[in-house]
Amino acid sequence: MRKSADVVVIGGGAVGCATAYYLAKKGFKNIVLLEKTYVTYGSTGRCAAGIRQMWGTEMNCLISKGACELFKQIGEESGYGDIEFEQRGYLLITYDESQAKMLDKNLALQNRLGYPSKKLNAEDAKELVPVLNTEGLVAAYYGPEDGYINPFKSTYAFAMGSEKLGVEINNYTAVTGFETKGRQIIGVVTDKGTIATNTVINCAGPHAKFIGQMLGMEHPIEPERHQIMVTEAVEHMVDPLVMSFHHSSYIQQVRHGGFLLGYGHPHEPKGINFINSSDFMEEMAKKAVFQIPALKDIRVVRQWAGHYDVSPDAQPVMGKVPEYDGYLLAVGCGKGFMLAPMIGKMMSEYMMGEKSVIDVEKLSVERFAKGELIIEPAVV
Repeated sequence: MRKSADVVVIGGGAVGCATAYYLAKKGFKNIVLLEKTYVTYGSTGRCAAGIRQMWGTEMNCLISKGACELFKQIGEESGYGDIEFEQRGYLLITYDESQAKMLDKNLALQNRLGYPSKKLNAEDAKELVPVLNTEGLVAAYYGPEDGYINPFKSTYAFAMGSEKLGVEINNYTAVTGFETKGRQIIGVVTDKGTIATNTVINCAGPHAKFIGQMLGMEHPIEPERHQIMVTEAVEHMVDPLVMSFHHSSYIQQVRHGGFLLGYGHPHEPKGINFINSSDFMEEMAKKAVFQIPALKDIRVVRQWAGHYDVSPDAQPVMGKVPEYDGYLLAVGCGKGFMLAPMIGKMMSEYMMGEKSVIDVEKLSVERFAKGELIIEPAVV
């Protein structure tokens, strides 16, 4: 492990690897990435890996659109190869009139920004997904350029590209503290030794809060458990990822034929928790069978839990903090994987003093104290 670095990135998930990669592309030298387990072990390797550009704020539409374009490039650009980006679309559905009004408003924004999403009636939705239950369906919205990416392969592509540009990636290296001089960061302490540095970027996702506590700060970012289950492989029957706002769920048939199923529990306690629950499996099964009755007799083969890193407005927290010089954040949105390339690119632009598609200052942690939250209405 290097004894000094110009930049230390904490976290070996998609955001951390993308941040290291785009910093190196911008010409930053002597970058070290620290991961306490191994690249993709945490939230990235446990996510559903859907890629959605159908949002309700201009910020998220622009960031996700940019991220999609960068994902298309990284396999070839890094030399990794195919990252299994399948643009089979997203089908957003609702059985609720008020949700349909919200999604109508979002659709107008998406179309204004040039994204080709469109509204479907029940018959159109049934034609797109013949096994879909359209009884009581109020509206459906289709995004043809959305889809799925292999989270392991895409993150490894960023990691490989980073290493080719001189980044040192240290797996199984846990951050245990920091060295400071006044309000200036001067070093990162790990279980393998200390790295002298003046610049640290916290990309630790759901663990970002605990990294901040090592500096005496309470970042407004909480880990929140989300569970997923996967079924046995069956004959292909669903192309797009089906996301129901009524059920706060997503259903996706992946490449090998199995269905990946998940939903956001509205009362999930905050905190690190990798335990699987039978309640989740039972409730998810009910939601899935209601939407796609053909899943009634399909068998579940495994289940796991991962975490979102959730800020008060469920949006990214990026840039400098007021307490320390040389300490930056790139965390806190709960949709880190799908936005990761743009978060990394925006951080590199921010550190170079360049303009980004979104002003990173608007995503500063200081917005919460000022009451300047950015509320995204279309979160599952």
